[in-house]
Amino acid sequence: MMKLLNSNSIAGFVVGSAVCLTACLSIGSSDSEKVKEQRPVVSSVTMSPDIPSSVSFCGKDIDLTRYNMHEGFDRELSSFTYFHSTTMLLIKRANRCFPIIEPILKANGIPDDFKYLAVIESHLDPRVSSPARAVGTWQLLEGTARQYGLTITPTVDERCDVTKATEAACRYLKAAYEKYGDWAMVASSYNAGMGRISGELVKQDADSSFDLWLVEETTRYVYRIMAIKQIFEAPYKYGFVLRAQDLYKPIACESVAVSTDIQDLSGFAKKNGITYADLKRFNPWLRDRKLLTAGKTYTIRIPKESDMYYKTPNTYVHNPAWVVK
Repeated sequence: MMKLLNSNSIAGFVVGSAVCLTACLSIGSSDSEKVKEQRPVVSSVTMSPDIPSSVSFCGKDIDLTRYNMHEGFDRELSSFTYFHSTTMLLIKRANRCFPIIEPILKANGIPDDFKYLAVIESHLDPRVSSPARAVGTWQLLEGTARQYGLTITPTVDERCDVTKATEAACRYLKAAYEKYGDWAMVASSYNAGMGRISGELVKQDADSSFDLWLVEETTRYVYRIMAIKQIFEAPYKYGFVLRAQDLYKPIACESVAVSTDIQDLSGFAKKNGITYADLKRFNPWLRDRKLLTAGKTYTIRIPKESDMYYKTPNTYVHNPAWVVK
């Protein structure tokens, strides 16, 4: 049997070589030079992603055929498509964060697409802080956070509590929608502020934030949300190949209600069977080595030991579209 296989392989090789030789001889020298000139000189090829004529945002079709709309969306989709490591990391994190964010948006009557606003604001990192001192998953400024019900003290910053910050963001988004009646303008106002968007609509005699001349960051803002949504809905289409085991698994936690001051959070962590580092990771709203409650009750999350290891691969997939089968 082995001899037969070897004979067939040799015969195939000889025939294939003859075909290739014939093809090579049939190409003239000028054609050969032309092929060399046109051949890429790099090991990979970068293709521009197709830009659709429209995309859906918050249940409304957004026309992208106008030059500025097409090019604005193209810029952001191309950026996320080829910013490989960051975009892939966002999908991995979403597997842990979206199960928290989505039910809160739904309960508050906010379109599900606004979870992508959190993605572009913070990369789903609850500890991130901007140069303008916006903090947390929803990148809230201190004044805005207080206005919409969050507590900020020397030892507490609820902007870093994903659940509470999402609820505060919902209150802002609802107020903005009452003002504009259009979710795209609501999203623009989240970046620029309602005062700025309202003022520019009047000054520029415009009806849509897409028609406004704004600073570059705000101009790009809604396009970025729509573009990352496009990739999240079909990662494989844009070259992202993920398996269930690649996604970050949700880690179950026990809740401990605390209404009295804790002077030593390291000791508190040890008493609850975790490290101080893990206490801070799972409760990023704790901003000091102690907790002063000022009469309030706070809920501290204690991760379950059994969930903190990847000894067994992650099997939870929040969105089946994220992974290959």
